[in-house]
Amino acid sequence: MFCLELFAVTVILVTLYGDSIHALIPTHSVNTYKLWILVVLIPTVFLPLSLLSYTSILGIVSTLLLVVVIFYDGFSKATAPGSLLDHAPTNVGVQDLNKLGIAFGLFMAGFSGHPVIPSLARDMIDPTQFDSMINWAFGIATVIYMAIGSAGYLMFGDGVHDEISVDLLVTPGFSPFINKVCLWLLVISPISKFGLNSQPLNTTIDILLGIDHSSMSSPEELAAKPNDMSTIAPHGRALLLKKGVAVVQRISLTCLSVFVSISIPEFSSMMAFLGSFSAFMLAIVGPVAAKVTVERRCGVFDAFVMLAGVVMAIWGTAAAFWSAS
Repeated sequence: MFCLELFAVTVILVTLYGDSIHALIPTHSVNTYKLWILVVLIPTVFLPLSLLSYTSILGIVSTLLLVVVIFYDGFSKATAPGSLLDHAPTNVGVQDLNKLGIAFGLFMAGFSGHPVIPSLARDMIDPTQFDSMINWAFGIATVIYMAIGSAGYLMFGDGVHDEISVDLLVTPGFSPFINKVCLWLLVISPISKFGLNSQPLNTTIDILLGIDHSSMSSPEELAAKPNDMSTIAPHGRALLLKKGVAVVQRISLTCLSVFVSISIPEFSSMMAFLGSFSAFMLAIVGPVAAKVTVERRCGVFDAFVMLAGVVMAIWGTAAAFWSAS
């Protein structure tokens, strides 16, 4: 499930890139842009995590700029659509059960990407700071999600697109220059994050294929033994063969991500699938089930959380497949 989650993230990044650049330059089709990006994505999967972490700064900058642009546009426009002063029609109640299921997945998708965490811990200069880092990261992300989600729905109501960046570009009355700069950053952001998100998946596949024997240690163990080598690297023909297989595997996986993005172009459906099928099970049901197993007892609250998680996961997954079909 970890591997499937990471693969879904890479597909979503390709979809986000394709939709964003097509909104800026509609000369070619979205699928054409997705195929062209292979030229850029393939080299990034061979870069070390220490270098990819610096390129991901572009993603942070683009996200923060998007928040600023959304609120600037919302307060600078006096009338709907696209105004926070005169918000678009919204609904408090549930209008569509299928969309409610998708909403479950979209909500949880922002808290996915768990398989990246071990790689982040292993590459930290001081792994003992991991707990503090991850708490800050999820806290800041939650605030940003709430800000963008609330502002986007108030500005565009039920007609909001899968990506609010598209609404910012096609809605009249906004500053075209500022919004285009923001959208270009959203084009670059998925490219900068692709290698970072695919590296743990590539490493896992390498281990399964027997071409990488890296061990997974806790942050505390890594801090205590920073130079520990648990395996001896192969030499000669064996080394060349393993390197060749690793290259083919990384290129194939990148091409597969693009192919799936072309086959399932709906951004919201992929996000809902990621959140429903993966994040609910890995972030809610799994940890509570582990707690119940260790303690050998299941309280009322634990049972409620697991039951709600399972229902939302099944509901959201079914809704995602239904909307994509």
